[in-house]
Amino acid sequence: MNLFVYDDFLNKSRYNRVLNKIEIRLTDLGLNGKIIRLGSIKNINSLVHQEVRNGAKNIIAVGNNETANKVVSALVDDSLSDLFLKNILFSLIPIGDNQSIARSLGIEKEEEACNTILARRIEKINIGLAGKSFFINKAEIIKPQIGLDINDFKIEIKEKNHLNIYNLNDNPQLLNKDFNFNKEKVKILINGKNNDLSYFQCDQVKVNGDAQLTLDNAKSINLPTNISLVKNKLNVIVGKNRLF
Repeated sequence: MNLFVYDDFLNKSRYNRVLNKIEIRLTDLGLNGKIIRLGSIKNINSLVHQEVRNGAKNIIAVGNNETANKVVSALVDDSLSDLFLKNILFSLIPIGDNQSIARSLGIEKEEEACNTILARRIEKINIGLAGKSFFINKAEIIKPQIGLDINDFKIEIKEKNHLNIYNLNDNPQLLNKDFNFNKEKVKILINGKNNDLSYFQCDQVKVNGDAQLTLDNAKSINLPTNISLVKNKLNVIVGKNRLF
């Protein structure tokens, strides 16, 4: 069974037309399913868990980065997450701005995303873990005076640098760089002044400082925090132009 999770911002009338087009396209492709709208729902975790127990197999987030992060966090954050991650497919229909996760997955906008779901090109991906919060493609921060603890060594960042900690790449330009983006590692990219890049890979990193770390451009958490990858993988439907 397909379960479509519509984010609450899609309740605005300006999205009616695009939602109608998507729903017509899904019907044409035989991809009908149950629709849940998050407008009045406060506990998405319990809702998603119950729908999975009721037979939902393909969970489709309809919206943006925040939508995808909410749905994936619900799937991962449960005592039955091992079962969920083995038997559930996650996919995304991007609507609106803030679409770096869709870009990572190679999913085109709106109607084209329906074709991607039908094609069922499946990849197993890791999910990032920052403290008790989850992320799909990256955590980032722009702030001086940040410290990184990686294994037995420390890195002090004393100037205004852009720190990206990747699970999945969301930047097409990085495909042309000489980086080995190991899927099983946390990838750390520091963009310093003069656009100098420093790159590291590790199993876990602790980020220290008096600041907040932004996850998937969807939510923020306070430092310090440890960042690693969730042990089990999630089955995700991707497009042919995925960035990992």
